[in-house]
Amino acid sequence: MTNPEQGDQIQAATPPGEPPTSRPLAARRVRPSRLGGLWIALTSGAVVLLLLLIFILENNQEVGIAYFGAHGHLPLGVALLLAAILGILLVVIPGGGRMLQLRMAARRNARRAQTRPPQPTPPAPAPTDPSVP
Repeated sequence: MTNPEQGDQIQAATPPGEPPTSRPLAARRVRPSRLGGLWIALTSGAVVLLLLLIFILENNQEVGIAYFGAHGHLPLGVALLLAAILGILLVVIPGGGRMLQLRMAARRNARRAQTRPPQPTPPAPAPTDPSVP
């Protein structure tokens, strides 16, 4: 840095025994923490819930619902929200089952690898010279 009044160099003070850093403190990247990620997730979830509440309150016309012989009346916003939740469950349940299946297979393979003694490797065949009969 230069002092505009005097034109000479001004060096930032560093503690003795420490090498000077190439970047100022403000330019160093701070790694995100789990708590910061949780805060972002909770804030985002609260915003989504607020938007869903507004959606339900604005769509309060009664609609008739019939499902496997059961009949009822629900507000339109609630009916659409329930349909969306059921659609999500149609994806999440089979996906969760598949993840569980893969996790069980990975544990089984890890257990087999631990209980099975290491297989000895056979010695490599000695190279033969084709010119020697």
